Amino acid sequence: MTTTPPPAAGASAEATGRAQARATTVAYAEADTTTGRVRGFWRGEPGAGGSAAFLGIPFAQPPVGDLRFAAPVPAEPWEGVRDALTFGATTQRGDQGITLIPEPSIPGESTLNVNVFTPAPGQDAALPVLVWIHGGGYVSGSPASPWYDGRAFNRDGIVTVSISYRLGFDGFGWIEDAPSNRGVRDWLLALQWVQDNIAHFGGDPARVTIAGQSAGGGAVLTLLGMPAAQHLFHSVWALSGALADVPAERAEALGSDIASRVGAAPTRAALSTVTEERLIDAQKAATQVSGPEGATKLLQEGLTLGPSIDGDLLTRPTVEAIAAGIGSDKPLVLGATEDEFSMIVADQAHTLRWIPLGVLLGASGLGGERRKAYLAANADVVARGHAAVLGRYITDHVFRTAVVRIANARGVAPTWVYRYAFRSTQPGMVHDAAVHCIDVPFWFDCLDSLQVEALTGPHPPQSLADQTHGAAARFITRGEPGWPAWSTAPGTTRVFGGPAPEIDPDGYASVAPLL
Repeated sequence: MTTTPPPAAGASAEATGRAQARATTVAYAEADTTTGRVRGFWRGEPGAGGSAAFLGIPFAQPPVGDLRFAAPVPAEPWEGVRDALTFGATTQRGDQGITLIPEPSIPGESTLNVNVFTPAPGQDAALPVLVWIHGGGYVSGSPASPWYDGRAFNRDGIVTVSISYRLGFDGFGWIEDAPSNRGVRDWLLALQWVQDNIAHFGGDPARVTIAGQSAGGGAVLTLLGMPAAQHLFHSVWALSGALADVPAERAEALGSDIASRVGAAPTRAALSTVTEERLIDAQKAATQVSGPEGATKLLQEGLTLGPSIDGDLLTRPTVEAIAAGIGSDKPLVLGATEDEFSMIVADQAHTLRWIPLGVLLGASGLGGERRKAYLAANADVVARGHAAVLGRYITDHVFRTAVVRIANARGVAPTWVYRYAFRSTQPGMVHDAAVHCIDVPFWFDCLDSLQVEALTGPHPPQSLADQTHGAAARFITRGEPGWPAWSTAPGTTRVFGGPAPEIDPDGYASVAPLL
């Protein structure tokens, strides 16, 4: 049977028009799940390089009413064939404005869902599987981004799944009588859905790689160090992983603060009467950071909402868990861009140039001999100006030191490290910097997608996408990305998008003064 399915939610009118111009009919694809049969649609010719998309399949019941602040409950069965033709509702609510990655918000109650992209629906193909967890600081983001389409990985014979999870207070806020880390529990149930169902979409549940960027990168590292998650995946790729590891006392203090801002007791019954909009407004007021002052607060306190050390799912910080050997049987690739958060201070470059570097870095907690050593190790960044130095220090403190700590904590466990050096040519806050998210469209090989050039600048190099995506596909299919491992030669780093050589024997030497 053929038809033209409705455009996926979040698709631009231009993209929809192009799709309709390319084809007037699209073949349906169907697959079974443990809760019922689903109907997706083909992009391209079935069996001739095309792939099928199944969108918005629920893995849990809608987290509303009595389930709003509960642990996720598996989806209920349905009769007949359920359409999976458009993206499901997102836990992100409202327009997020112009963000680095286009991640649309979609209204609705059934927000806990998965999207599956596969070249072999309904076949016993036993293909490797990629599960993608989106970023957004644990408070925003959407699995419905056009950048997260698995088309390119499908071309490489990899089934791709993107998952949703509860965000912000609903997902991670402390409530005295509610299960902790509800967003983490959503990850676990979604991964269990993959184990139970992915064979019906041509995937092999014994070959699941979990990957994510930013908060999603932190999510996969958190799962790597979590004993309860070990049976759900077999390898990990973390892009710019942002760990939270919120201490229990800080989580409780923030939860109480947000509850008080909406005039409710910090209980499920009281907070269930508060609208999503009011809770989100209170959450923003309690956690908002911006400018150099906000950057300093981020450096001093870390993320305020996200996975917390609850004594249940998470009994110790992630690096400690990894150092103790949790997840040591699983291959890991991790890395960061060179200027993750430079855009935070880029618009204040003119003002910052007049402030001595010692004062700037001292206010951020870096002083004495460590500051002197850090500036010496980053002379190339010093030459780019004070804003570049402050942006690099924030990047190093939040992201790049974590890469080294985790790689070292793994010991001889199979670990590969990279650095992303491609600098945007787009005028504005991202210009001439390897900023946060710039690696994502290369990793997914989707340079022709919506809003990519607004981040990368015009004509991003396809050759870099071939290298980046090729390494990801190789890791998912073979268990190694194609360069020497840090675990056998500590310091060894693959540099993407920088000047030759591509392999740096001590690729993170510039962060050594901070360790």
